[in-house]
Amino acid sequence: MRYEKGRKDASRSRIMEVATQRFRGDGIAASGLASIMSDAGLTNGAFYPHFPSKAALVRECVAAALEGQSGQIAQALASGGLATAVDAYLSAQHRDNPGTGCASAALLPEIAREQPETRQLYTERLMTLVRQVSAALPPHTSDPEAVAFGIFATLIGALQLARAVEGADLSDRILAAGADAARSMAQPRGGAGQEPAETGVTIAAKTERER
Repeated sequence: MRYEKGRKDASRSRIMEVATQRFRGDGIAASGLASIMSDAGLTNGAFYPHFPSKAALVRECVAAALEGQSGQIAQALASGGLATAVDAYLSAQHRDNPGTGCASAALLPEIAREQPETRQLYTERLMTLVRQVSAALPPHTSDPEAVAFGIFATLIGALQLARAVEGADLSDRILAAGADAARSMAQPRGGAGQEPAETGVTIAAKTERER
C-alpha cells in the first residue's frame, strides 16, 4: 500500500519523537524497535520504509536532539546569558525529566559504543554547542573553546551525579555545586590591573575570614 508523502513524513516524525524520548529515558540498548513502534502507534513493518536500521534511527535521533539543544542554548543565552543557560541545565526539572533532556547526559556511555558514523555526527553537533558557549564567554578569555569544554563537562557530570544519587537533598546540593563551578569558569580571569572574579566559594571563604 502506498501512502501520500505527508502521511509518510508524519509517521517518520512520530517514530523519531518516540525513539528520542525512549533512548534518553531508558537507554539505547533497552529500547527495542518493537516497543518504539508500538508507542508510535505503528506496526513493526512500518519501520523499514523510514530507516534502514536501528543504528540509523539512533544517529538521526541524536542529531535531532543536539540540534534542539542548540536552539535552547541560543534562547537562554539571548535572554540571560551563560548564567541563565547554566541554571536551566542544572535545574530540578531537567534532572527529573531525562526523556526530554540533554542527550549527552543520558546517553554518553552508549554513544561511545555506537558506530563511527554516529560518533562523528555527535562530535560535529557537540562542537556546534561548544562554539555557541565559547562565543558567549567574556572578551579576552584565554582559549574559549577549552573553557567551554570544561563548562560542558561540569554540567553533564553534575547532572549525571544528581540523577544517580539517592535523596533529594544531596541531589539538589550536587546541582547547586555544579552550577557554581560552571559559572565560576565563565567569569573573567584576573589579569594585570584586574581582580579575579569572586565565586560562591570564594565569597563564602572571604566572609568566614572576616568573622
